[in-house]
Amino acid sequence: MPDPGPVRLRAATRADWDLIRSWLGRPDIQDWWGPLSATEAEVNMALGSRHAICRIIESDGIPIGYAHGVDATLWGDSLPDDLEAGTWDLDLFIASEEHRGKGAGQAALALLKSEVFAETLAVAVCIFPSIRNERAVRAYEKAGFRWKRIWNDPYVGPSWFMVAERPIRSEP
Repeated sequence: MPDPGPVRLRAATRADWDLIRSWLGRPDIQDWWGPLSATEAEVNMALGSRHAICRIIESDGIPIGYAHGVDATLWGDSLPDDLEAGTWDLDLFIASEEHRGKGAGQAALALLKSEVFAETLAVAVCIFPSIRNERAVRAYEKAGFRWKRIWNDPYVGPSWFMVAERPIRSEP
């Protein structure tokens, strides 16, 4: 498997909207992340919030995808009742087909998860992949997420409610 090149995250801004929107309109991205109207609203809300970390995923300096971490309270009542207060919701996709399946998504997820825990008081991070998207579920398991239960997402239907707890810091 070829190396995807060094993956890094850079701040996403409104100037990136046209690129992000073009990715969100693609059927392969909608299969991974959900319908266009819902994902556009989600990204717009994240880009406009102080309670979100929005990133463009790059490999060798070239944009290959999008990621964000959002304080889950931003989503209001549309999340599971048993979501622990202080949990951040993570979402990402790799738009570049040549970078899929080569570790770019795993690297981006690890970077985003680390950034959320380093920059916020999040107690945990969560993800809601569709139960039909086994590839995503397996990727999130590898990244340390554990299944809590199935939750009926109002946009994509039955989804896994998966959580990764804040790592426990060992004292020096």
